[in-house]
Amino acid sequence: MLAQRILAFVAGMFGLATVVAGARVLAGTDPGFVVFRPLVIFNTVMGVAYVASGIVTLRSLARGTFAAATIFVLNLLVLGVIGYLYAAGSAVAIDSVRAMTFRTGVWLVLFLGLARMRRGSRVAGK
Repeated sequence: MLAQRILAFVAGMFGLATVVAGARVLAGTDPGFVVFRPLVIFNTVMGVAYVASGIVTLRSLARGTFAAATIFVLNLLVLGVIGYLYAAGSAVAIDSVRAMTFRTGVWLVLFLGLARMRRGSRVAGK
């Protein structure tokens, strides 16, 4: 199904971009804003999971939906933690909160798209 392949591609490319950006920062490149190193490490590791999720989604709509849901929930939990740390005046910059909000939103959209496709395929008897 074309939509499934598109969502898998988006997941994989988002993951690849995440790994490259995170690896550059961890290697010492200055991104031009304050970074919270534990978050960079988390996001870089998750970037690998994003790529894996894209591959899984190509092979299985059900497993891809589960992977996207899992990634969304993990990102949401981390967003909650860094949001709390930011509000408490910790070393977390607003840029980190915005970036995690974006990542969480992307994975919510991917999950909802895959879940809708999965629900549609069940109704159609596929």
